Amino acid sequence: MRRTLLVVLSLFMVMQQLSAQREKTSFQTLSEWKPTLDVRSDVVMVYGAGDYMSLSFNDRVNSWRDHGYTTHFMSGIAWGGFDAYFKGEWDGKPHDDEVQRRLSGEGIMHGPNSPYVVPTHGFLDYFKENHIKRAIDEGLNTLYFEEPEFWVWSGYSEAFKREWQDFYGFPWRPQHESAENTYLSNKLKYHLYCRALDDAFAYAKQYGREQGREVRCFVPTHSLLNYAQWGIVSPECSLNSMENCDGYIAQVWTGTSRMTNHYNGVLKERVFEMAFLEYGCLESMARPTGRKMCFLTDPIEDSEVNWEDYRRNYQATFTAQLLYPNINDYEVMPWPNRIYEREYPISADSDEKTYIPRSYSTQMQVMINALNDMPASENRVNGAQGISVLLSNSIMFHQPFEGFEDPYLVNFFGLAMPLVKQGIPLGITHMENLGYEEALRDMQVLLMTYANMKPLDPEAHQRIAEWVEKGGSLIYCGRDDDPFQTVSEWWNTNGNHFSAPSQHLFALMGMEEQAVEGHYRFGEGHVYVIRRNPQEFVLTAGADSLLLQTLESAYGPYEQKNSFVLHRYPYLIASVVDESPVSSEPLVLKGRFIDLFDPSLPVLSEKEVQPGEQAFLYDLDKVEDKTRPQVLASASRQYDETFTDHSFSFVSKSPDNTDNAMRILLPQAPKQVQVSVASQSSWDKGSQTLLLGFENDPEGVQVRIEW
Repeated sequence: MRRTLLVVLSLFMVMQQLSAQREKTSFQTLSEWKPTLDVRSDVVMVYGAGDYMSLSFNDRVNSWRDHGYTTHFMSGIAWGGFDAYFKGEWDGKPHDDEVQRRLSGEGIMHGPNSPYVVPTHGFLDYFKENHIKRAIDEGLNTLYFEEPEFWVWSGYSEAFKREWQDFYGFPWRPQHESAENTYLSNKLKYHLYCRALDDAFAYAKQYGREQGREVRCFVPTHSLLNYAQWGIVSPECSLNSMENCDGYIAQVWTGTSRMTNHYNGVLKERVFEMAFLEYGCLESMARPTGRKMCFLTDPIEDSEVNWEDYRRNYQATFTAQLLYPNINDYEVMPWPNRIYEREYPISADSDEKTYIPRSYSTQMQVMINALNDMPASENRVNGAQGISVLLSNSIMFHQPFEGFEDPYLVNFFGLAMPLVKQGIPLGITHMENLGYEEALRDMQVLLMTYANMKPLDPEAHQRIAEWVEKGGSLIYCGRDDDPFQTVSEWWNTNGNHFSAPSQHLFALMGMEEQAVEGHYRFGEGHVYVIRRNPQEFVLTAGADSLLLQTLESAYGPYEQKNSFVLHRYPYLIASVVDESPVSSEPLVLKGRFIDLFDPSLPVLSEKEVQPGEQAFLYDLDKVEDKTRPQVLASASRQYDETFTDHSFSFVSKSPDNTDNAMRILLPQAPKQVQVSVASQSSWDKGSQTLLLGFENDPEGVQVRIEW
């Protein structure tokens, strides 16, 4: 028995060491370590290479290292602490001409004294010397350059005009004067940040090698959907072509997902549905590459709202991210200081402001500590598989121009939202990824339109045609009547004379170039042409019947429901959508569960999920080893776990000024519960779990349980 215990103890020591080295969870901060910010993730991304609040960069980094964190570096690349460059302190020349500017000449600002930059070669020289090099010299070998963003309203600065001449070989054209100028302007903005990141990554890798270290480079980026809706151009899927890019962070949170959209004639927020599509957009971007994708969500958002709104929408976005079972790396929050150290209104009905309510901080910490152990899974969300919408980076080039307005991406949501409301776990396929074999693998139906985007090269059409010929079903929706159909691009230049890009695709599949609405065969596959722009399916109530009938013809009968359910054992994740034409009934889950959205961690035999709500449950029937004592759910992270035949002890750590709730599986009812601070506990015989609560302490609370 003694030898067995020693083996168990050795195993857990190895697991603890591996846990200390892993990089599964993270957060970002400008701040130094504080007891109120001790989130207990694996990694802290120290933001910015300058001083902050009288603390040097070195002091900030070391404060986190001293508390056991792996330290990485994060910086904006389109905005940030670049005062020395703009004011001329770096090279003796001011660079006001490199600010992103509107038609009026007004600079576009991220914040006070923080303009968005046109990433010229000169700026990149400054960025490499003062940010990348400084971070690597500090011993930080993993770098994140976030939010490479060029606003569509910009394009009027002198630096941009010079870049236009260099890129196109002819003088700058004001983008507001034509659809073609708008398209060309945004395409250049796209190129400039592709170039900037490629250059920055190459420098970081090379400089790291010169120091005898391997440096990794990541890009935290919003989704393509969000950037297109907010009016921002960014590299997105082109990041995959950069050999020095190691991965991404999917920046999705309430602030991006609460953007309004149309369905059934109603324009409103649909946070869960939007988050599900945003995460899907980013998951799809990285999937064929095998690069690391880390999902972010935020317990609050940039705008001041109220704690109840934050909590409700955090649950929606958190659930959406968990419905992608192949992703199990997470940025658990950005900016913990604004979560733990700022006051916000209690609710929409109250003007009273308070720091984060104890109940919400407990719930939030239970959720983020679950991410420390969240497994990847081969399970899939229930529902019809293999249905996807095609997207291209060029959706960012289709920005407001006289005669063309799509501020709510209605031509995307016209294809997507009717399917999501039917409970279809809709996928997103990036046109720029079609060169990867995995991009269309297991795909049965692909929906597409050119009402809101255009193909950037003809090879994408060749891939689609090959996929259809082998048995795929393509649904093409569009009148091909927007002003961007005739911009100077590959389909109407260099020997091509197509008046719309779809004509090239149809010709490859043996169809008439201006195919009329109907059903066509090509090889083993099918093409369905609907001569309506997708917006027509959602701007009017009940107008999506043709789309759904065509989908059934292409796919066959499919399960129609109002819920999404996924088992990532031992976790059960569920969401029920409202407005569903299928059902307005709640989803009823039966079993033995710990409710992880309830800060009291109750044990339930049944969970009812209403339309518009989500559930995050620990399935007690899926515990792998019910004889081993273990913490199943907790608003803290556990360290130094030790076991004997009749005892279980550990150290619990979590931020200051928060309450811990934890449910612990034990082989028998406890005889003694010893906690180094005041505590409360209760035993649940049916689940064999102890509910334990006490005030958190980042320095550690000692717990010992005997039975």
